[in-house]
Amino acid sequence: MLKKYQPEYYCEPQLLTIELTDKPGSPNVIPRPEHVITRTNICESALKVLYRLKAAGFEAFLVGGGVRDLLLGREPKDFDIATNALPEEVTGLFRNSRLIGRRFKLVHVRFGREIIEVATFRSGHDAASDDMGRMEDGMILRDNVYGNLEDDAWRRDFTINSLYYDIRDFSVVDYTGGVSDLEKGVLRIIGDAEQRYLEDPVRMLRAVRFAAKLGFRIHADSEAPITRLGDRLEAVPAARLFDEMLKLFLSGYAVETFELLRHYDLFRYLFPETDDCLAKEEKGFPHMLVAKGLLNTDDRVAEGKPVTPAYLFAVLLWEPVRERAEALLAEGFSEVQSLQRAGDEVIAAQTQRVSLPKRFSLQTREIWTMQARLKRRNGKRAERLFAQARFRAAYDFLLLRADTGEDELQSLADWWTEYQEVNIDNRVNMAQQVPSGGVRKKRRRRRKKVAQG
Repeated sequence: MLKKYQPEYYCEPQLLTIELTDKPGSPNVIPRPEHVITRTNICESALKVLYRLKAAGFEAFLVGGGVRDLLLGREPKDFDIATNALPEEVTGLFRNSRLIGRRFKLVHVRFGREIIEVATFRSGHDAASDDMGRMEDGMILRDNVYGNLEDDAWRRDFTINSLYYDIRDFSVVDYTGGVSDLEKGVLRIIGDAEQRYLEDPVRMLRAVRFAAKLGFRIHADSEAPITRLGDRLEAVPAARLFDEMLKLFLSGYAVETFELLRHYDLFRYLFPETDDCLAKEEKGFPHMLVAKGLLNTDDRVAEGKPVTPAYLFAVLLWEPVRERAEALLAEGFSEVQSLQRAGDEVIAAQTQRVSLPKRFSLQTREIWTMQARLKRRNGKRAERLFAQARFRAAYDFLLLRADTGEDELQSLADWWTEYQEVNIDNRVNMAQQVPSGGVRKKRRRRRKKVAQG
């Protein structure tokens, strides 16, 4: 029996377990009385799109994660729609829409800040003979081969994401056994797992993400090829992997996701330098900052607080930055210079795998370099640091480092905590009592002028 959340407006229907039939073209159709989805739980904007497509004579279904989450009693993050209307026909029905995507052509219908994504039914690539469905080395480069509802169901990635809510009679249509897998807590890829991962290696990351988010186990057949095919992620564009990273680590299940990525040996293809650092021990203990940082991230997401990608990457890349900065410090660079240079080098290498837009990478670098500046808090320095836009993120990062026992930073973290809690006069007194110290800048040696004549 599927676990389901039941708010006040829910009645008490039962979801029947219906086994998948092997006969192609004959889906399991679960009528309205036998499942828990009601229109009350579907956002008004999605209903408007569904009804307008229906009124225009097109087939229209709620599909994917929205149906999955509703059946599990969860609140969907977004609502996607599948239809037999072509993208140009959808944009003709909705003036508030625009066509997006090249690899996968979609229509976004906008209602204020809310976007409803509409996709035309798609088919597999066996019959693709033109540029609408290009493949290279087994990877799908373009996916605009249109089909019917059954084609669309079998080309989706996982059975639990291949469920359709029919607006005509409010039934759930299941071609692939998704309802049964939902009840068993199983994540199963549709078709031959190895072939599907080769078509799109990001599916391996999606398998990890859904397993972590839903607490499902990955079916043995879907799990087996993952560790063998991890290197295929190197062929995925870095910009696309950045988008996947946000989904992996900013959805409230970062710790579980991180553990599964390392379990399936995928993390090293995303953050190779960090993975190398995590393989080593420090003073006989494993590095804990990444795990604790991700736990803090999950806590903030659960509390509805924002988490910036800049802070996430500061956590994920800190170990290689710290290791490189220590080497530069030993060469005679100041602590600030060491962190700046180490940060530049690590980010330059990292963006070859997972891109980090400049607006975030600059903030990440600031968080790192402020770790050195937070030590220099005497006189008016504390006031100037406290006024900086990135102070809070840098302070939170300092607390994280102190919590993991790094460099005996607890007293410094406590000082900055107290500094924020006292009034302005006490802040001045605290800063005045801090010894000046710190590393002085080395004066540049002036070149001797060459005598002329």
